[in-house]
Amino acid sequence: MEGGPFLVLMQFAEFLIIGGAALGALLISTPPKTMKQIVARVTGTFKGAGVGSQTYLDLLKLMFEIFQISRKEGLIALEGHIERPAESTIFANYPKFLKKPQLLNFICDTFRLVILGGVPSYDMEAIMDVDIETKHHEGSRPGMILQKIGDSMPGLGIVAAVLGVIITMQSIGGAAEQVGHKVASALVGTFLGIFLSYGFIQPLATNIDIYNDDESKVYEAVKAGMVAFAKGFNPIVCAEFARRTIPEDHRPTFQDMENYVKGKK
Repeated sequence: MEGGPFLVLMQFAEFLIIGGAALGALLISTPPKTMKQIVARVTGTFKGAGVGSQTYLDLLKLMFEIFQISRKEGLIALEGHIERPAESTIFANYPKFLKKPQLLNFICDTFRLVILGGVPSYDMEAIMDVDIETKHHEGSRPGMILQKIGDSMPGLGIVAAVLGVIITMQSIGGAAEQVGHKVASALVGTFLGIFLSYGFIQPLATNIDIYNDDESKVYEAVKAGMVAFAKGFNPIVCAEFARRTIPEDHRPTFQDMENYVKGKK
């Protein structure tokens, strides 16, 4: 649109210098486990993965069904479902949670405390808070590392530009057109570093951080429902405690929640 030749931006040496240095910095600074998380989160971002309203509704219904079984058949009836969730007739209805081992373990481990008994509700709430904080801290690493890589991109762009200027200085006595072409190639490095940082990598890191916060809200909903259950409230009240922790843009009304968890249309 500006009238410039687009191909002048296709300086593959600049891409190689900036991209290679950024990738090298990422590999040096990131443990293998966190690298897998980064790949999974970046892939999920481009696929549009996230926590939606249906996820919360299914979570409320799952907890309600477990609470109902406990109320009607006793805590012992829960043991088979909690110890072997992959074989559970309840969890089988919610395959999306079976694919989330961390969330599944969080739910099952907390139910184990209830089944074992002797743990006051406030102590159970405290240990769940510690677990949630740990998971949130670990989940924040991918975004934090990408943020640091994004911060370094303008500097790497300058490195590429300086190398281009060094090459230009060797041709300073040549034709003006040739010198101008080399200067333009060098400046592309600075352009790419700044553009990739503020236009791509840092927004991607922010998206990953928001996703991590949304995931933590799911754990908070589980905690609220489980604490209410440990205090002896009836299943629908426990579900209501969980519903109140759901963010406003995904929170169903009480009537919608009641109809859904009870299987009403």
